[in-house]
Amino acid sequence: MRFLARWLWRLVLAVIVLVLLLLSPVAYTELACTAEASDDAYQPIITAPEWQRAESRTLMTYPEWHIVHAYDDYAKVIETGDPHDFGYLRAIGGFWGALCPLTERAAGMGGVTRDSKMTIYTIGVSFTAELLAKAAYEETFGRIAAMLRGAERAPLDDVSARQAKAYAAFLQQVPWYQWDFERDVTELREATTPVLRDQERALALGLEFGAKAAYAQVIAQAVEGIGSDELRLRSVVSGLSQEELQSFDDVGVIEKLDEGVVIETDRYRAFTNVLQGLAEAGADLVEISGNDAILFTATSEAETAPDALYSFPRQGYGDFRHLIVVPVTELAERLRAPGDLRIEHVHDY
Repeated sequence: MRFLARWLWRLVLAVIVLVLLLLSPVAYTELACTAEASDDAYQPIITAPEWQRAESRTLMTYPEWHIVHAYDDYAKVIETGDPHDFGYLRAIGGFWGALCPLTERAAGMGGVTRDSKMTIYTIGVSFTAELLAKAAYEETFGRIAAMLRGAERAPLDDVSARQAKAYAAFLQQVPWYQWDFERDVTELREATTPVLRDQERALALGLEFGAKAAYAQVIAQAVEGIGSDELRLRSVVSGLSQEELQSFDDVGVIEKLDEGVVIETDRYRAFTNVLQGLAEAGADLVEISGNDAILFTATSEAETAPDALYSFPRQGYGDFRHLIVVPVTELAERLRAPGDLRIEHVHDY
């Protein structure tokens, strides 16, 4: 009994230490990444409450997209390499490292809302736990299986790489919990050969995808209960007439104002595509969701960009990602003439 009690106590201590480690970045952000909140004096054109968003949300949408980018980086790495080649700790560090300057900058936009904090901390801790668990496996059993396999890739190495790439693309517009993980498990099972690496990949990824499928159902039910985020937003644009704007299939024209034309569009990745099309056609942005500042990300070969809030290297691509905040009125010109930057994503609210 003493032996069991001793090991039970050790297990409890281990769990406590793990929880404290997972929560330590949250504590650091709360204590060290602070600035006095101040309201923006900007008077919005879009005043209807249902179409206004807190300006700080343009910054606070990035952490979730960091996870999307991490999955894309992972897919790029395993396209020709192995999962143990991916820097899991680097991906985790990028999430929390970007959150600090974003939080400090958000203070000038009224501060981070409580709901945004809770969401970011929840997904950040989950992301950290997931990558730590994946790293623990891939750096040990996964690495050994790859070493025994040799230089030639096994069939499931390519199947899993293709699945990872498709999943990363899916996340650009659709919530992760809507992905069909059970389909991936079936595909792995059907493509498995008797070789050791395939057997190992089928087992490891099958367990991972099975757990995610179960968790996805829980999240989907929770979202159904509380309602999902709004999928549309409104902006004010100038430089194009109502008739010209109506020629865009993915743009809804709402009304003409003295400041410009109010349009309605989809959010997320689709929003970036819409803005790039409008900018190329000669449109300028006046306001988005009642706000006058916005975040976008871009990539380049340079380690830093002159006006970047935060920059860090991308895995698998050999370049760098930059987080840049600009006035909404300058966004269209940045999209038209990005210079050495490659525009990646405009972060709506």
